[in-house]
Amino acid sequence: MIVLSVNLNKMALLRNSREGERPSVLDAARTAIAQGAKGITVHPRPDQRHIRPDDVYALAQLLAEHYPSIEFNIEGNPFAGPTDAGYPGFTHLVQVTKPHQVTLVPDSDAQLTSDHGWDLAVAQPALEQQIGIYRDLGCRVSLFMDPAVEQMSAAKELGAQRIEFYTGPYAETFWAKGEQDAATQACFAQFCDAARAAMTVGLGINAGHDLDQENLPLFATLPGLQEVSIGHAIMCEALKAGFAPTVQRYVEILAA
Repeated sequence: MIVLSVNLNKMALLRNSREGERPSVLDAARTAIAQGAKGITVHPRPDQRHIRPDDVYALAQLLAEHYPSIEFNIEGNPFAGPTDAGYPGFTHLVQVTKPHQVTLVPDSDAQLTSDHGWDLAVAQPALEQQIGIYRDLGCRVSLFMDPAVEQMSAAKELGAQRIEFYTGPYAETFWAKGEQDAATQACFAQFCDAARAAMTVGLGINAGHDLDQENLPLFATLPGLQEVSIGHAIMCEALKAGFAPTVQRYVEILAA
């Protein structure tokens, strides 16, 4: 069964536009879980544009005390250190909260959003060291990756247990061309080839970025897919249908 992990970044972004705690990130987590989500994802960036360190601590406590079977997934750049503005560093957040999974993303502070995976064609000893630190804490480690067949074995060799495919190019092609177009099918085939390569070396498979109710049904047929992380589309669609029904619909798509 493919599980849904709901990314709460955009809920936090909305909250941060005003003083106070509305909408509540914790309430959003409770609602998502009540509708069938099996995971909660956050991506705390150094500029604290959305999820803040206090959110990470509070969510970890909420899940540990009330939803111990729900996976907590923290995404971020493992080399993001502490800042004068109060960001304690990515590794510190992981060490304090010990999430079930950490998803390592090669994003910079200047990026609007994550837009590419790791390039493992060159040696990554520092990344391998960070992976070891997180695994020693008991976290499952996933690497944010493009669908590059030749890099799947390198991800395994670095110590990663899963990869999360960056699905932005697939979503963009799907929206522009439609599901049946040859370009969309060719793009999806690239992900299928990379997924098979990942499974061959023993990697689990996650996916995320711009997946929505329109393009998810096809992508859910990806070989070996175990988990999808979705946030932006849920918030967009929730403006029309409501947050709870939207989360429920994604769970239904993945269960089909």
